[in-house]
Amino acid sequence: MIHCINDYKQNPGMRYELHDLPYEMNALEPHISGKTIKYHHENLQKDYINNLNILLTDTKFTNIDLETIIRIADGPVFYYAAQVWNHTFYFEGLKPGNNSKIKGPFAEIIKNNFGSVSFFKNAFFKAAGSLFVSGWIWLVLNQKGTLGIIMEDHLGNPLRRGLFPLMNCDLWEHAYYLDYQNRRGDYLESFWKLINWELIEKRYYEAISI
Repeated sequence: MIHCINDYKQNPGMRYELHDLPYEMNALEPHISGKTIKYHHENLQKDYINNLNILLTDTKFTNIDLETIIRIADGPVFYYAAQVWNHTFYFEGLKPGNNSKIKGPFAEIIKNNFGSVSFFKNAFFKAAGSLFVSGWIWLVLNQKGTLGIIMEDHLGNPLRRGLFPLMNCDLWEHAYYLDYQNRRGDYLESFWKLINWELIEKRYYEAISI
């Protein structure tokens, strides 16, 4: 499965610590401000991790990996495990600069699955625009090797459906409200310029090799 989540440091008892971002707080500007990243990562994500650690103490989940917890847990344990995993995946999928071009072999893979890169982008944005609650939009790979776009409201994670996540976009207001208020479309355009397509491609090849 996807291994980037293992950037979390684990000490005895499977307690998790807030990992460092792969870029500086203000490195995603002007698309996403350092203020938003600081609040999103150092406040919200840290709280999710702390609460998850408390909930995992002396439970049957203590020595189970995070992805398995997401697949089998319910209630508060699932809530915080999914928030931790989803946000780590999101932060790692971003890269400073304007990386909106999907290049090389992965561009052909996108074309083979969606018809064209532009159709893929439009379909992703359309899905995001049709999600009227907080949640996530995901690019996923299914067991047959086909790519798809799915919506998950609130805490949803494709692992629960037996899918392989490749990319996600955070559509909770905390991801964009400080910069864009209710202009979700503007946030999506900015998000698209920050996608680390090299990492997304790497995740794809890791997933198909399983």
